[in-house]
Amino acid sequence: MRDNLYADTPDLQALRMRAKNLRRHILAMARGQGQGYVGQGLGIADLLAALYFHELRHDPQNVGWPDRDRFLLSTGHYSIALWAALAECGVIPLSELSTYGADGSRLDMSTLDTTPGVEIIGGSLGHGLGQGIGMALGLRLDGSPARVFVELSDGEMQEGATWEAAMAGAHFGLDNLVALIDCNGIQADGAVVLDMEPVAEKWRAFGWQTAEIDGNDMAAIVAALREAREGSGKPKAIVLRTLPGKGVPTLERREKAHFVRVDPGEWDALVAEFERTAETIDG
Repeated sequence: MRDNLYADTPDLQALRMRAKNLRRHILAMARGQGQGYVGQGLGIADLLAALYFHELRHDPQNVGWPDRDRFLLSTGHYSIALWAALAECGVIPLSELSTYGADGSRLDMSTLDTTPGVEIIGGSLGHGLGQGIGMALGLRLDGSPARVFVELSDGEMQEGATWEAAMAGAHFGLDNLVALIDCNGIQADGAVVLDMEPVAEKWRAFGWQTAEIDGNDMAAIVAALREAREGSGKPKAIVLRTLPGKGVPTLERREKAHFVRVDPGEWDALVAEFERTAETIDG
């Protein structure tokens, strides 16, 4: 059980190694299916490593533990990264990752709440934060120490429901709620259509305690999550600037990285490129 973990000094190198393992799983899943939302998955691997192997109170052997922290993946098509994290921490078998995207698999290309460790269905964008508001309110009424972490994207901020939820979070003073905003600059057909900048200032204006960091810097992620533990009477927002395809230079340079399809032989080259890069960088 991941309980009372905040007393631990995080081993940043161990967390970086976890993030590398997540990226290996993500590439293996995409290669097996020949396609997938691999750019986003590689981009948020550092965040999920920090959450599942340091920050979240959770029990991989008892995913329904009432006092668990809740992680809501609002952008359900990022599921490839969540499956990697759930397998790496032991919620689902590592061997099951090979079924990603296959007919009848529990590991769909968008999250289903029938999969162990998944809190919400995340297919239709713009609804995760509102659901997180409800969970955070309910937990506070129950006197639970659990917190709610909601991942959402910069493209998703174009949905009006996101800002309605942001107003509600501040109104109710939900300091047990943390929004994790993945700003990778892309959506389905290229760059984010509407200019959402300045993102951090918008969240501050809506009454949220807000930090803005490099979302692929493990030390910065851990520090921001630590600051978000403090009760300030406000919900917390962490704006993470992530790089789609992080760890695979060819994918980092890819103009359209929302949904990646390449020829079968190219997947082998991408995996080899990742392994070469992983040997030369720390993180």
